[in-house]
Amino acid sequence: MELSVGADLFFLGKGDLALIFPGLIHNSKEVISEQCSCLSILGASSFYGGYEEDLRAKRPVDPVIKSQDLHGDVRYVLSALEESVLDNKKSPSGHQNSFYHVWMQVILSRCLPLMELRLRDNFGDFSLVSKVVTFVATHYQENLSLQQVAKEVGVSRYVLSRTLSSEFHQNFNHYVNSVRLEHATSMLAETNEPIKKIIAACGFRSSVTFNRAFVELYHLTPRQYRQKHQIV
Repeated sequence: MELSVGADLFFLGKGDLALIFPGLIHNSKEVISEQCSCLSILGASSFYGGYEEDLRAKRPVDPVIKSQDLHGDVRYVLSALEESVLDNKKSPSGHQNSFYHVWMQVILSRCLPLMELRLRDNFGDFSLVSKVVTFVATHYQENLSLQQVAKEVGVSRYVLSRTLSSEFHQNFNHYVNSVRLEHATSMLAETNEPIKKIIAACGFRSSVTFNRAFVELYHLTPRQYRQKHQIV
């Protein structure tokens, strides 16, 4: 599997694991014709625990950990998570959701020490990409436009659009919606706020746009996601 993070390209083989830190533009695609499968885990910010500061301020030089370097604890957690995902007939109980929190802490505690972490402004793509990430992260609740964000980061909208599209394989609206949806999933799992309020709080202007983007990314409706992941 080919994985791009920012302007960097990496490759994952059988059994490898990659950690994508929050706020980093990324994309993946299969590069072999053989049938394969991939387990993707989206961790809400409440899962970060004591690692949140490093996850938000830094990024790994190489996000990929080879299969032979994975700790046995991580292998167990991934196996348990895969089994949980495949068991679609059961909704997680409160105990199960507690396990998810613990399992994420196990993955982080075993994997982060294996990575060389550097401050995000030490990477070559910081000057433009991190400005976009930072601005969107702090203004996602507003009605953002490509022209507005381009002006804020000091480039033309054509340069910004081309950067997001050619280097990071996403258009502007897709990226902004992904940031909003990350916050939406946290609210769905961690609060009892009505879905209509969550839609507005995360910057979406219509429930139609929100629902379409949500299902496209998570393959569940917001209500189904809450039933499966709520921890309150």
